[in-house]
Amino acid sequence: MVPPGDIGSLPLWVGVFVLLGLALAIFNYTFYNRVVRLVLQGKETSRFDHPMERIWGALLISLGQQKVLQRVKYGDYAGIGHATIFWGFLTFMLSYGIFIFAASANGGFPAWLLTETGVLVYSRYLDILSAVLLVVLVWAFVRRWVLKPHRLSYDLTRHSDALIIVLLIGGLMLSTLLTHAFWVAQGGIGPEADVYIGKALGELFTDLGIGISAAKTLQGVFWWSHLSIILIFTVYIPYTKHMHMFAAPVNAFFRSLEPKGALSLMDLENVEKFGAGRVQDFTWKQLLDGYACAVCGRCTDACPANLTGKQLSPMHIVENLKDHLVEIGHQGERSVEHVEPFPILDGDDGVISEASIWDCLNCGACMEECPVTVEHVPTIMDMRRYLLLEESKAPETAMNALLSMEQRGHPWRGTTYSRTDWAEGLEVPTLAEKPDAEVLFWVGCTPALEQRSQAIARSMAKVLKAAKVDFAILGDEETCTGDPARRMGNEYLFQILAQQNIDTMNGYNVKKVVTICPHCFNTMKNEYPQLGGNFEVLHYSQFVDRLIKKGDIKPVKMMDITMAYHDSCFLGRHNGVYDEPRDVAKAIPGLKLVEMGSRCRERGFCCGAGGGHMWIEESQGTRVNHARTDQFLETEADTVGVSCPFCVQMMTEGIQAKGLDSEKKAKDVLEILAESLEL
Repeated sequence: MVPPGDIGSLPLWVGVFVLLGLALAIFNYTFYNRVVRLVLQGKETSRFDHPMERIWGALLISLGQQKVLQRVKYGDYAGIGHATIFWGFLTFMLSYGIFIFAASANGGFPAWLLTETGVLVYSRYLDILSAVLLVVLVWAFVRRWVLKPHRLSYDLTRHSDALIIVLLIGGLMLSTLLTHAFWVAQGGIGPEADVYIGKALGELFTDLGIGISAAKTLQGVFWWSHLSIILIFTVYIPYTKHMHMFAAPVNAFFRSLEPKGALSLMDLENVEKFGAGRVQDFTWKQLLDGYACAVCGRCTDACPANLTGKQLSPMHIVENLKDHLVEIGHQGERSVEHVEPFPILDGDDGVISEASIWDCLNCGACMEECPVTVEHVPTIMDMRRYLLLEESKAPETAMNALLSMEQRGHPWRGTTYSRTDWAEGLEVPTLAEKPDAEVLFWVGCTPALEQRSQAIARSMAKVLKAAKVDFAILGDEETCTGDPARRMGNEYLFQILAQQNIDTMNGYNVKKVVTICPHCFNTMKNEYPQLGGNFEVLHYSQFVDRLIKKGDIKPVKMMDITMAYHDSCFLGRHNGVYDEPRDVAKAIPGLKLVEMGSRCRERGFCCGAGGGHMWIEESQGTRVNHARTDQFLETEADTVGVSCPFCVQMMTEGIQAKGLDSEKKAKDVLEILAESLEL
């Protein structure tokens, strides 16, 4: 854009730099006091390892808009609009800085930038970009405030600052076009006048009778308006959700590089407080999450608990925590000793309701959807740990399961089965009988002790024997992996159970473990290494898929089944195992595999058993497994296939609740495979 003349005897570029300098000074002061000091109140956490991996990931996520665009393949095109605005605004500001400063100060920049060709390219770029962004901004306005999709229907997502930012960016684009237009209208020449939309508007203004003097004045008005908007934007940003423009790339750099399914290990001997009940108890990364949050609603829109009428909203948890942090921070030195000892969790009257903390299924849907790498689940779990270990608060059914794990080594209170009853007649050896077995078949509590799931354990044993795998089980030496305890917040019990299993397996020099349950798989693969338990851990779908592809087993019986596959959260989203169970299903003759619509793979919908909810009763809204059953019924398949004993139970109950158990079935893929092998 062609700048107006100097400000009296003061060169224009001096005035520009003074104003921008003041705006940046205000921004830095506000940013430091409103963000940096508060975030640094959090506890230490190590997030500086693997710097190149972090940098590359941050570039993909922020500049590449990787996670913003990930929903496009499912027909959600909102990300394209956001990415267009982001890229346009970013390149706009970069070009503004280079060309306006270069043209004003006329120094310190490569000479080629100010050639006629360079200025022409720059001017046409701004001209076209401004028009495109105006169209996208109008679409964004209509979508957010007129169409109001579900995830943008909350008061938080429709806050006035979003409207103000849209108007400011729109003002930048409009002032660009009008500055070009009035340059043309006053008879301006050069590359700045050889633009498309601005030139057309300028010729229109001339035809409407706007004279050269008026055009010159108006060009100056809109040039200064453009700069004023930039100054306002700079000063205003730290007070809005759009601080995520600066915090999100930083948050992406500091994202967790640990396995998705792993919760952090608590140092039980040295920790001062279990979990997090006040802002000082969270890590600085967890506090930074609040500033990185774009308040887009994607996390809450993906949350199965929220979608079935529970209190939990991952977005509101992150935002409420940030607002609380800002509220209690003093205007002076915001160090930890100046923070009020105000509890975040106080029944349903606290900053965050206790009920919402217990609603979480640990399914990871929120984190999968989040475009700025906010880590909702670890934050929720730290508050759950606080409630259970510090306040001794938990749902009664959860307490019963935890007590059973303490007393009997499993959560199935009231079961009369032993760890080996399921294997009667199958001649399955134990490690005590066969200590040199190549593979440890980890049965797990549910397949061993719950009647419906015992059929899955029997199917697994039959498949292993048919493939002539050298395997054994622990039998009565096996105890719960500790996953339910950890997911319910009892880190102490988890570590006791986990260490017991690790010691047992190390005593037998176990190298390879194959599990039926994705929860056992995730815990042993991703969390046991925290305690020194380093084993090669495979889910049965991975192991059996290899057996089929090597030709060790070959399904032969035709199975006239149309199967909709349900992804287990702890197998799929947390561990990326999507293809293997599908490949096993595809190897079964006659089986027709269909997907659960758009709720499959990384966007799969939880069965409702995660986060310890196999033993926690739902008291609000629709049962999660009933909602998932409805999604299954929409596929018109006759069978829902799963790779998890929890999912089998939840889907079976959902089908029974609909009165369709004579028409529809829930089966583990392993059961169908064993039948096709005619075992």
